[in-house]
Amino acid sequence: MVDHSYADLSLAALYDSLNPWGPGDDFYLDLVMSAGSVLDVGCGTGRLLRGARAAGHGGSLMGLEPAAAMLVQARRAEPRVEWVLGDLRTRRWEGQGFDLVVMTGHAFQELLGDEELRAVLTAVRTALSPTGRFVFETRNPAARAWETWTPDRVHHVVDPDGRQVRVWHEVDGSPVGDRVTFTETYEGAPWPQPQVCRSTLRFLGPDALADFLNGAGLEVVEQYGDWARGPVTSGSPEIITVARQG
Repeated sequence: MVDHSYADLSLAALYDSLNPWGPGDDFYLDLVMSAGSVLDVGCGTGRLLRGARAAGHGGSLMGLEPAAAMLVQARRAEPRVEWVLGDLRTRRWEGQGFDLVVMTGHAFQELLGDEELRAVLTAVRTALSPTGRFVFETRNPAARAWETWTPDRVHHVVDPDGRQVRVWHEVDGSPVGDRVTFTETYEGAPWPQPQVCRSTLRFLGPDALADFLNGAGLEVVEQYGDWARGPVTSGSPEIITVARQG
C-alpha cells in the first residue's frame, strides 16, 4: 500500500524540501556513478538518478516507484531516466543484469511482512548481474530514532506556490515487536484542515537482515553504521548494507 504522503500530489511536491540532499545522497551517488546500469527501487521523486544524469552518467538508469504522484515529480524534472510505475513484484526481472540495485530513503523499512520482504529480496537477486551489488539502508533499532519523533520538533517548508507548511511526527503508542507506527501531520494554507498520514516502519537489526538476505540467495559483503563508512555499533544511526548474489 502506498502511503498517503506519497500518493497525494500536494504532499509529494514537498518531499525534496523535507528531505534535502545530504551525506546519504552523496554516498549513493558515488555508487551510481561507478555502475553502468542502475535500478533505484522506491525512487520517490527520482532525486538520486536525476543527480546522476546531471553529473554525466551515460548508462542505463531506471527508477521504480509505486506512487504515481512521486513519479510525476521525477518525470517533470528529468525525462532522460526510465521511470517505471510499480514495484519489484510487478514484472519479471530474470536476465535484467543491473550492476547496482539501491533502496534509499529508508524505503526498505516499509517492507513489513516476512513474505513481502522475501519476495522483494528474491526479485532483487534476479535483477542483479552476477557481479552486481544491492545497497540499502535501515535505521539501526539500537539507536531508537523513533524516540525523537515528537510533535515539538516541527519542520517548516514552503510549497511550490510559496505557501508555508508545518510538518511534525508523533509515534502512535509503543513499538510492537520490530514495528513502529507513527503519524506525519501537514498543516498550512494548501489545505483547509491538517493532512494526517499514518505509517508503519520495520526496524531490523544486522542479524535479522542477514537472515532474510541469505534466505533470498544474497549475502552481506559490507555493513556500515554511518555514511562515513564507520562500523555498526549500538549508537550507529544507520545499518547500511552492501549485498551480492550468494
